[in-house]
Amino acid sequence: MQLHTVPRSPCSSGSVFFLVGHQLSKWKTYNGCNLDTGFFGSRFLHTNQKDNKRCISKFFGVPMFCSASIRSDSFIPSKEQLSNARLIYSVAPAMGHNQESHPESHFRVPAIVNALEEMKLTSKFRGPEIIELQNFEPASVDDVARVHARAYVSGLEMAMDQASEKGLIFIDGSGPTYATATTFQESLVAAGAGLALVDSVVAASKDSQDPPTGFALIRPPGHHAVPQGPMGFCVFGNVAIAARYAQRVHGLKRVFIIDFDVHHGNGTNDAFYDDPDIFFLSTHQDGSYPGTGKFDEVGAGDGEGTTLNLPLPGGSGDISMRTVFDEIIVPSAQRFKPDIILVSAGYDAHVLDPLANLQYTTGTYYMLASNIKQLAKQLCGGRCVFFLEGGYNLKSLSYSVADSFRALLGDRSLASEFDDPNILYEEPSKRVKQAIDRIKATHSL
Repeated sequence: MQLHTVPRSPCSSGSVFFLVGHQLSKWKTYNGCNLDTGFFGSRFLHTNQKDNKRCISKFFGVPMFCSASIRSDSFIPSKEQLSNARLIYSVAPAMGHNQESHPESHFRVPAIVNALEEMKLTSKFRGPEIIELQNFEPASVDDVARVHARAYVSGLEMAMDQASEKGLIFIDGSGPTYATATTFQESLVAAGAGLALVDSVVAASKDSQDPPTGFALIRPPGHHAVPQGPMGFCVFGNVAIAARYAQRVHGLKRVFIIDFDVHHGNGTNDAFYDDPDIFFLSTHQDGSYPGTGKFDEVGAGDGEGTTLNLPLPGGSGDISMRTVFDEIIVPSAQRFKPDIILVSAGYDAHVLDPLANLQYTTGTYYMLASNIKQLAKQLCGGRCVFFLEGGYNLKSLSYSVADSFRALLGDRSLASEFDDPNILYEEPSKRVKQAIDRIKATHSL
């Protein structure tokens, strides 16, 4: 989710951590958006002494962890709550994981949550239609190690002492992926927020053909993190971890992953490249970071054909994405017949985002959320969970996520109140059609 293409070094627990004598400092403003971060000062990890579990709750304090045991269903909302809900979300803002002036900042999730409050898209205003998971367990090291090399996971954990001493360390060779003293723990929390949503959505689907859709408002993001280590602002592959968890814990063998971040989800791509039971479909800007995701990257071995990469030309926008959804995403999902759909929801293809050159509008994200929810209802009993990835203009990010929430709730879009059609330019329709035709031929769609 960043644009530098500096080669990265292979990760190992002994050599990957590059120390920097830079100390963290708090941002005051970013992208012209003043934020009150006090709301998240009350969210912290605490120990449930009775059950000896790790969980998230609203309380005043700082992150604390205790040893984990098997994940518990005690944090799943009740059957009655799930039956009344249309949307269930979790929040893991990683407030301690922050580097001064870095686009992937600790203001991103609070900006979204503030927008949801202002637009009355929380249970406070919508009652039982919306559930925020107040308690959930972080992912375990074993959960993460089903996707990432254990040497990387243990190496990152050991590096937390260095991060605490130095204030900040870089955790890949190119520099932009960093860690602070809380990064390891907060990355487990982010992954756990997604797993908790999988648990809840699956539980709801046992009693309803129209269960609530899950949405993980989490960071650090994950889709660039390769099995061997971090990359491109990403630490652990949240969607990939959830996919393996859905298979192992819930017996959902066939997982369909849609990645509409503006950058290729190379980490998710690599994790499942030879796996016939996980279909990874990525739309992204052609030539953008990290330079992967070409048309001919279709999987290997038994997994050949279950990876679909569609690089779109710069300037592609709403019309392009609607066509891609109808002509590529829908038939691919229908043919694959998934048991659950997971979504890497990146909002950095927005026309206002500073790190790319596509021109999606807020309305595009409403369309995607609405259509993906409907696709899940048609194909896999409504089981669907979104995971926040990129998005670096705080206003376009927060408005677009809010409109995604509206789509998942069945509300009308308010995109017209935010989008300015005068800033859009003509889409490269001929090149988009060529890209779509090429991918259709490659995958026999």
